[in-house]
Amino acid sequence: MHEAEGNLHGAELLQAQAHVWNHIFNFINSMSLKCAIQLGIPDAIHNHGKPMTLSELVAVLPIHPSKAPGVYRLMRILVHSGFFATQNDSGETEGEGYVLTNASQLLIKDNPLSVTPFLLAMLDPILTQPWHYVSAWFQNDVSSSFCTAHQRTFWEFAGNETKLNNFFNEAMASDARLVSSVLVNECKGVFEGLNSVVDVGGGTGTVAKAIAKEFQHLDCTVFDLPHVVAGLEGSENLKYLGGDMFEAIPQADAILLKVKCLFFN
Repeated sequence: MHEAEGNLHGAELLQAQAHVWNHIFNFINSMSLKCAIQLGIPDAIHNHGKPMTLSELVAVLPIHPSKAPGVYRLMRILVHSGFFATQNDSGETEGEGYVLTNASQLLIKDNPLSVTPFLLAMLDPILTQPWHYVSAWFQNDVSSSFCTAHQRTFWEFAGNETKLNNFFNEAMASDARLVSSVLVNECKGVFEGLNSVVDVGGGTGTVAKAIAKEFQHLDCTVFDLPHVVAGLEGSENLKYLGGDMFEAIPQADAILLKVKCLFFN
């Protein structure tokens, strides 16, 4: 211990502390962003149509009057994180106002490529709680930290809890819309020579729908758990099929597997 202390002096010691603190408080960035979404800040600035001053923003937000000073601190964090920027308005409004960045354009509700459902789902307590159990998971024989936290696997939980099933499906659809937009516009060559494709774990079929619409010669199948695809209707070259990918996958010329990196499941 004394040797470690002796190796760090002045700036090095402060840099080491700063590195630790950055990781300790990194959650503040994601939770501040979640707060901004729940308060409707991106949409408020977007609808304003020009740089929006702090007083203008506070006036339209659904907050208690006593909390107005906190909006400035919240916006400082979000500007530092690159989700908003400040800009001088040369029009009627005097002073500095907030504007959207490329990142916050993806947080507007009406944006077809909005990632808001994905953000709110990933930061929901149901999905953040398992991260508090990772150390416990390493010490037990349970299959996942999610199961350690909730006493059920993720898929068992989703199959019985409508809230989780709905917001997780909405999150995956949100993420898939962005991916499918790039896929059908930038990667058309990968579908040449194919007559059929199965989207394994395709959820509600957002990606498969985009592929089926763009490449109408393809027979597309969305394959996911029965409770996920229950009641979903296909089209002329798109169908839904329930099953378990760990047991069998429908035959096709190609398999599309969009990886969902959820460590805790």
